[in-house]
Amino acid sequence: MSACTDLVPVSREGWGGGEARGARHGGRIPIAHMRHVYRVDEVERRLGKLPTREHESLRATYERMLEKGPDRFQVKPSGLPAMAHLYDELPNFHEVLDDLKRQLALCSDSHDALELTPMLLLGPPGVGKTHFAREVAQLLGTGMGFISMSSMTAGWVLSGASSQWKGARAGKVFETLVDGQYANPVMVVDEIDKGGGEHAYDPLGSLYSLLEHDTAGSFTDEFAEVPIDASQVIWVATANDVRGIPDPILNRMNVFDIDMPDEAAARQIAAKLYRSIRADHDWGQRFDPELSDAVLGALGRMAPREMRRALMTAFGNAKLDGRYALQARDLPDAGAKKSSIGFVQ
Repeated sequence: MSACTDLVPVSREGWGGGEARGARHGGRIPIAHMRHVYRVDEVERRLGKLPTREHESLRATYERMLEKGPDRFQVKPSGLPAMAHLYDELPNFHEVLDDLKRQLALCSDSHDALELTPMLLLGPPGVGKTHFAREVAQLLGTGMGFISMSSMTAGWVLSGASSQWKGARAGKVFETLVDGQYANPVMVVDEIDKGGGEHAYDPLGSLYSLLEHDTAGSFTDEFAEVPIDASQVIWVATANDVRGIPDPILNRMNVFDIDMPDEAAARQIAAKLYRSIRADHDWGQRFDPELSDAVLGALGRMAPREMRRALMTAFGNAKLDGRYALQARDLPDAGAKKSSIGFVQ
C-alpha cells in the first residue's frame, strides 16, 4: 500500500486536527505532515563543486537527492493505536509496550510530533527483540531501517565513509532517510553490544549525536557531506550483553530487560501463530480453528523459532493422513528436543 493511501498529509506548519479513520491500527489511519530532511540548495552547491568525470558515485547520490526532493512523511497515529494484539503476541514485552503506550498517549491528541525515547532491548538471542522492532514500525505506520552490528565489515556503516576512499558509500541512516518515504523511520541497531572494541574507527561514535534530538537535526554523513535531519528517527537497539555498550549510549536510552517467555506464554504464542498461519492460507480454512491441548503442550516446549517450521510440517502430515485436526504426532521430531525459548532475530 502506498504512502499516499495510508497517510493523511497536512500542512508543514503542524499536525492536522481531527481523526482520520481506517482499517489499520484499530480503525485509525496515521496522520502525516511533510518535513524537509535536507536542503536542496546545499545539495546543488556540493554537486556544482564536483570535478568533471570524478566521484561518479557521489555525483549519482546528489542527483538522486535532487530527483527525490527533500520532503518526507513524518507520521504518527491519529489516536492511541490498538495494542491489545501486541500484548497477546509478545507476552514477554509488556513492560516495553507499557512504556510505548505512555509515550504515544502524550502526543496522540495534540499537535506535537511523535517523539519516542531511544530504547535498548536487552536479552538473550532469540527472545524476539528484532521481531518487536518490526511490530513497532508497523504499529506507527512508518518505515524501518536495519543495521546489524555483528556483521559489519567496516566502522562506517552508520555514518558513511569519506568519498576519498575507494568503494566508499553513504551510511545506513543517510540511505534510510534519503531513499525512504519517512522522516521518522524506526531504525534498528541489532546487537549493538557487538559494535565496539574491535575497530580502529569507533562504529558507535556517530550514535552519540544521533541519539540526541538537538544534534541529530544536522547529522552529516561522511560520504555525502550534506547535513540531514535525523532528529525524528525512532531508535530501537538490541543487545545480548550490556557490558559491551558504552555508558554514554546507555545514558541516552531507556533500557529494558527482556526475559524468555515461560511455557504458558510459549503456548499462547503457538496458538497465535497457528491462527495466523491458518488465516493466511486458503487451505488453512479447512483446519480446526484451534489447536488441541496436546499439540499446544508439545509446541510450548519448543523455541518459537522452531514453531512455524513445526506447524507447517504438521499441517502437511495431517493433510496427507486425511485429517484437518493436528495431532502431536504430526509435529517433527526436532520439536521434542530441549531448547531455549525465543523468536527468530
